[in-house]
Amino acid sequence: QVQLVESGGDFVQAGGSLRLSCAAPGISFMRNTMNWYRQAPGKQRERVATISSGGTTVYADSVKGRFTISRDNSKNTVYLQMNSLKPEDTGDYYCNAVDRFNSRYNYWGQGTQVTVSS
Repeated sequence: QVQLVESGGDFVQAGGSLRLSCAAPGISFMRNTMNWYRQAPGKQRERVATISSGGTTVYADSVKGRFTISRDNSKNTVYLQMNSLKPEDTGDYYCNAVDRFNSRYNYWGQGTQVTVSS
């Protein structure tokens, strides 16, 4: 069973920054579109950022201009740089990999917690 491994979640004050990392051992990284999702308490999980194998990025409107997704294909790792954090960014952040040739191959991490205080 493939398991992605997130890290970097922390407690931070509003206006601060965090960098999340997601290691993806055991998958053909270049085959995969990588996503970051988050789930706030009592809310549905939402996708916040996507990066294709070619480096094309897409962001949720709520994070545009503040978050940056990137990937290091040599390390099988995807990152989420989060700046100007707001209390509404609080939640569990999950990494997701989707094989671009067969979406049935869809992998998740265990999540990392981000708490932003006002």
